[in-house]
Amino acid sequence: MTIIVLASASPARLSTLRAAGLDPLVRLSNVDEDAILQQVKDEAIETQVLALAKAKARNVADSLGPVSDNHFVIGCDSMLQHHGQVLGKPHSVERALQRCADLSGSEGFLHTGHWIVQVSPTTDSPLPRAELGKTATSKVLFNEFSSEEIAAYVATGEPLEVAGSFTIDGLGGAFVKSVEGDPHNVVGISLPLLRLLLNDLGVFWPSLWTKRST
Repeated sequence: MTIIVLASASPARLSTLRAAGLDPLVRLSNVDEDAILQQVKDEAIETQVLALAKAKARNVADSLGPVSDNHFVIGCDSMLQHHGQVLGKPHSVERALQRCADLSGSEGFLHTGHWIVQVSPTTDSPLPRAELGKTATSKVLFNEFSSEEIAAYVATGEPLEVAGSFTIDGLGGAFVKSVEGDPHNVVGISLPLLRLLLNDLGVFWPSLWTKRST
């Protein structure tokens, strides 16, 4: 039996996988993201998000212990690159207001790192593993929006804990003009890339379908 484990608290990633017919377990990592970013701060943004995704997947894989079925732990991390700057989660209202104002009528590149760790059944230690990952990038073009719209959007709280201060699958979707590349990647997990990575690990994507998507 193949079990997918999502190492993320993101409801958008979970709903994307469920809509695609998968039913993953959710296990949260407890990695120190700031410490990891400090180690790769001089690297390209693609390397940074991949390093975070790898750390999350490995952390959750370590927590599983011995397993009786094949587990594939998926770690993801997203950042928005805008005018050469890396935009993670704003966390504060003031920062979210400024970022949304900067994005109005502009464009950015959403980078999402994906890392998968396979944990196989064993009674030995350490656990046998196979792992791999890759980063997907999508170009996002934003409509112009007024200061009143920005204030109303930030007041909802939605942009405070998402990469780049916006979502495409929620209230922020009305401010996105178009996406070049995989739109799922903007949500935080690229289904086409995930299918290819799992295929490289010997997993037949349709075998993961637990229901017919609607």
